[in-house]
Amino acid sequence: MSVHIEALGIDAGSTTTKIVGVDAAGEVVWHQLDETAPQVQPQMEAFVAAAHEAAGHDGIPMVATGYGRGLTSGRKVTEITCHARGVFRVTGHGGTLIDIGGQDSKVIVLGADGKVLDFAMNDKCAAGTGRFLEVSARRLKFSLEEFSNTALAATAEVPISSTCTVFAESEIVSLIAGGGDVGQIVRGLHRSLLKRVAALVHRASFSPPLMLSGGVARSEAIRNLLSEELGHDVIVPSRPQLMGAYGAALLALEA
Repeated sequence: MSVHIEALGIDAGSTTTKIVGVDAAGEVVWHQLDETAPQVQPQMEAFVAAAHEAAGHDGIPMVATGYGRGLTSGRKVTEITCHARGVFRVTGHGGTLIDIGGQDSKVIVLGADGKVLDFAMNDKCAAGTGRFLEVSARRLKFSLEEFSNTALAATAEVPISSTCTVFAESEIVSLIAGGGDVGQIVRGLHRSLLKRVAALVHRASFSPPLMLSGGVARSEAIRNLLSEELGHDVIVPSRPQLMGAYGAALLALEA
């Protein structure tokens, strides 16, 4: 049986690629998510073909966003606009949205009507992104879930002073070789990332409530420590990884 897809949104990120299909009411009725392939264009074409197969026809309007948005047909829209649109549809209110991606972090301030009022972005250094956690977890041979649980279990933290992912990796090795507690080091790594994110928040004229999207939003340690760092509870929308693709699909539907 075919799925009634009225519009598509595709988000080709540096770490994962997502595609969302919505119905006439703007509800998610179909989606796919996978790690971004080395060859992004064939992967995006395969995603779109899968959507057409699920719908039983082609010619579905589509908006693309993310790093690879220029490699597909259809309208291209920035990640800022798409994430804002998706999160506003899910939450129904304004506030400050943080999206911690694989190669950048974004802070987007939304008005009560969902329009973008301000934003700040870190795309110059991986130390303020999800890549920082991935590299650190891999170095310590943790899954990301184990990494989060280890940070939460620690009762203290070791400050990580390096402002570069490569140097931080070396610092981790030195701390462990010096007998440092692994749990405290892991908690310190999370804190180091979130201090950079908090600095972005302050640059973007923070307005509560605080929202978090992207794959990193699944980490309980990130949610808890971000709330502690900024002094506000963190709201995580349903399907946080799909917010960019969902917003793109809504824009395609409206067009």
